[in-house]
Amino acid sequence: MKLVRDLPVLFLFVSSLTSCQVIRGSQRAVEVPERVLVEATQVKADATPLEKINAGAIEQTTLTTSYDPSYVKLDYPNGDVAPNTGVCADVVVRAFRKAGIDLQKELHEDMKRNFAKYPQKWGARGPDTNIDHRRAPNLMTWFDRQGKAQPVTKDAKDYLPGDVVSWQLDNGLPHIGMVSKIKVEGSDRYAIVHNIGLGARIEDVLFAWKITGHYRYFEQKQNAKDRQKD
Repeated sequence: MKLVRDLPVLFLFVSSLTSCQVIRGSQRAVEVPERVLVEATQVKADATPLEKINAGAIEQTTLTTSYDPSYVKLDYPNGDVAPNTGVCADVVVRAFRKAGIDLQKELHEDMKRNFAKYPQKWGARGPDTNIDHRRAPNLMTWFDRQGKAQPVTKDAKDYLPGDVVSWQLDNGLPHIGMVSKIKVEGSDRYAIVHNIGLGARIEDVLFAWKITGHYRYFEQKQNAKDRQKD
């Protein structure tokens, strides 16, 4: 992997606002047939929130084609940048909104009551609805505070579709993404949906970097059944 070196200094500066780092690509893309991709983005009328999140994550790979960490004034609640762009945290926020959970609002309300519990590395003096939910460390803190943290292991079977995973990249910066329902061919790993510089992509990167967080918002009732099959 290479850091983008030909970007203007200003762009590299604003990337620090979200803590995500622009990378040229992981070279671990998972090829998904068009038919499978379309099916993976569709949900039935009576779909569960977990099913909606899973579909919402994968749908972004057909919409979000670029990466832009610029600070943008957003609507509140349900504010978002243009769907064709975003940062790593936006993948998680957009997927959860498909299930009716607005992390912009949820995180902001918790930060208003507990601002000191959240990272202070950006020099903010108070909550900011435009950027707080777009910072990976803030999302990690929110999931922790909701009691949704799961063990961090090196066993792929512990990471299920809909789980949120955070990493420390090789350059030391944080990154965040979602476990998809697409299996990596020839393995027991699910591919990850994330945006690390070239838009939302499905890639085999679960163990590409040091995992710093593992979160499961919805209980996955199929766990026992799936493990019996293994």
